[in-house]
Amino acid sequence: MATIRSEIKTAAKAAEVWSAVRDVGALHTRLVPGFVTDTKLELGARIVTFVNGVVLREPIVTIDDEARRLVWTHEGGRAKHYNGALQVSALPDGSTSVTWTADFLPDDIHGYFSQAIEAGMAAMQAALDQLAA
Repeated sequence: MATIRSEIKTAAKAAEVWSAVRDVGALHTRLVPGFVTDTKLELGARIVTFVNGVVLREPIVTIDDEARRLVWTHEGGRAKHYNGALQVSALPDGSTSVTWTADFLPDDIHGYFSQAIEAGMAAMQAALDQLAA
């Protein structure tokens, strides 16, 4: 199983960042606008439309307010298995770290997911930095 771990830092406060992350139906407006163009909620999952036209059903596994950790999987797309997690951490200097960890199969789609996560993290950085402005 392949793993990608990506981290960004933002001046936005951890509580504000977590509020955007845990709002699972607002990816396209609060967390990664431009990377995700639409999000619809259904019982226990969200339907996500990405800028490249890919539509995935993403069952939500965990929303852990205490740990500020969101875990989801997805159905459809190129992966036979996908598990994603976003972890929000307050840093000693008052800034916030967001780490996206993705575990997936098959291993040979690493390049595809690496590019997607890089684009998602860039969109997230821009959105979260606006919270700090």
